[in-house]
Amino acid sequence: MLVRLLYVSQPVGPITTTMTTLILEKSASYNKKENITGVLCQGSGLWLQVLEGERSHVNLLYSRIMADRTHRNVELLSMEEITQRQFGQWSMALVYLSKDDPMVQMAHPEFDPYSASAKEAIFILDELVKTGTPISAN
Repeated sequence: MLVRLLYVSQPVGPITTTMTTLILEKSASYNKKENITGVLCQGSGLWLQVLEGERSHVNLLYSRIMADRTHRNVELLSMEEITQRQFGQWSMALVYLSKDDPMVQMAHPEFDPYSASAKEAIFILDELVKTGTPISAN
């Protein structure tokens, strides 16, 4: 059974290019092996991520993320059964999220994924992927 999981978290400490590169490399390798796809939005002091794959694999990965000491305030926004992947082209892609991004401002003026509905967060993430330039870890 395929699922799509959406969560938000905050990094412990500053997000650096080195940290982001390590996350993408580690994610790409693990996700390819487990047939997990997704997108990571980073910026404004948070991570917003979608993971897609078999339920047991996604659950295991999310458990690892919750236990990871580089994350804090990890919050599950949604988990739903799906019939097809929305972000299937990437084992993991990165999109930078900025408070000043016109898409974020238009869709949710003071975008805060902790208070936004899962539907709003997925919509914004999808629009960011369409209008931005995702950096693929594939």
